[in-house]
Amino acid sequence: MEATVFIEQKCFCDLLQICSLTSCLVCLRPVCVFLLLTTICTPQYCSTKCIIYPSLFILLPLVSMFLNTLTPKFYVALTGTSSLISGLILIFEWWYFRKYGTSFIEQVSVSHLRPLLGGVDSSSPSNSNTSSGDTESSRQSVSECKVWRNPLNLFRGAEYNRYTWVTGREPLTYYDMNLSAQDHQTFFTCDTDHLRPADAIMQKAWRERNPQARISAAHEALELEDCATAYILLAEEEATTIVEAEKLFKQALKAGESCYRRSQQLQHHGSQYEAQHRRDTNVLVYIKRRLAMCSRKLGRTREAVKMMRDLMKEFPLLSMFNIHENLLESLLELQNYADVQAVLAKYDDISLPKSATICYTAALLKARAVSDKFSPEAASRRGLSTAEMNAVEAIHRAVEFNPHVPKYLLEMKSLILPPEHILKRGDSEAIAYAFFHLQHWKRVEGALNLLHCTWEGTFRMIPYPLEKGHLFYPYPICTETADRELLPTVFHEVSVYPKKELPFFILFTAGLCSFTAMLALLTHQFPELMGVFAKAFLSTLFAPLNFIMEKVESILPSSLWHQLTRI
Repeated sequence: MEATVFIEQKCFCDLLQICSLTSCLVCLRPVCVFLLLTTICTPQYCSTKCIIYPSLFILLPLVSMFLNTLTPKFYVALTGTSSLISGLILIFEWWYFRKYGTSFIEQVSVSHLRPLLGGVDSSSPSNSNTSSGDTESSRQSVSECKVWRNPLNLFRGAEYNRYTWVTGREPLTYYDMNLSAQDHQTFFTCDTDHLRPADAIMQKAWRERNPQARISAAHEALELEDCATAYILLAEEEATTIVEAEKLFKQALKAGESCYRRSQQLQHHGSQYEAQHRRDTNVLVYIKRRLAMCSRKLGRTREAVKMMRDLMKEFPLLSMFNIHENLLESLLELQNYADVQAVLAKYDDISLPKSATICYTAALLKARAVSDKFSPEAASRRGLSTAEMNAVEAIHRAVEFNPHVPKYLLEMKSLILPPEHILKRGDSEAIAYAFFHLQHWKRVEGALNLLHCTWEGTFRMIPYPLEKGHLFYPYPICTETADRELLPTVFHEVSVYPKKELPFFILFTAGLCSFTAMLALLTHQFPELMGVFAKAFLSTLFAPLNFIMEKVESILPSSLWHQLTRI
């Protein structure tokens, strides 16, 4: 008659020499329990045909028996391998976070596991029915991520190239220069250029990637006729000083005015003539604006202000060039604060797009009224006056619009040459503003001190900048990506707002790697002691389970598991 035995695992009598052994409870023959936890729990027979049934009631003692047979070398190998694997995961997670700004494990979990667990994908159609307020906010966020032409952009030949000659560094990125090439094709070309040989040559020149090829094409166009756009290209890229650039722009002005007068008379004769007149208008405005900037750089600031005012009166609808920002900077240089306030009153309007120049200039004017007598100790004792409160609120407003500017104004971060294009509220705009306006803040006594004492208070007002704003729309999430394209990251660290915290999985893998490495080292140095600690830890860990299993075994009948396995 076959005896029924309740034991945890099927018999592996062929592995007696290499596996831990126990005995059949009937015939006392050896029974292998090495693969106790990994094989299928099905009834088997020992060598004397005793039926061996799996039983969870003796699982834990057999686990303890298996662990007691392990040597310290096994624990060293286990902890060392765990440390190595977690270290490799940590290195990969850190690299992925530095490159893409997110955790790889977290991204995979959200993308692949959340839908399986019943989560809703953010891109699903069910989320498309948003409120009108959310739609308007998203539209505003998209518009704020638009890349704008820097109204104070430098000259390539006279400034950017000179920097390259001195330092050996390229101040402009390929993406930035490609945007400039697109701007030039938009402003300086039209559909009728093929009818005029010089304009046809310049149409191809603006598309050239090689600077020398562009310059050669401009000279070729000038051999045919006085071409305004050819003079513009030479002034921007070939002239090595501002004086040379100004001379070329004056020649461009003569040619541009002649073309503008001709096209103005013919603009109503058809769509082609209208497009040509629009192109000639853009060329003329660009030339006059750059001539005003040359005067400003050469110290003739009053002349530059007059030229800018005349240009704004003559072409009031061409706001794409943002000439008022050039005017604000020139008026600040003259310390004509009343006229600065008048310009701000016109352009600091809720219906117009804001800029760092407008917000921070408004803050500077209000800080100027109180900064010379401002003391943080006195303000903490007596409180802020009305004028001081207005100045602080203006600073908070400016910092909320562009939180990157204060570090450059306070010289907590080094400046680089501004790019030719900027991103509103981004690091590129902050560099462009601070590059030209830092001197104006230094000229106002106490203004930087007031900024230093108050600018960080803005972040207490908007603890969740990407979810909600205080005076402006939430801070756009696209600024970091666009700024990395616009700025030379080789020698400039892009400012990121809000500051990204390390993902949980990087911290977790770092802790796991450190812990397992420490265990491996201790086990290697003190094998006997660590073996005692490991056994004590496992005994403590399994003690509650042993207690529960004993209680269950005492309550349930002994043949219950046997009956369940027969079903």
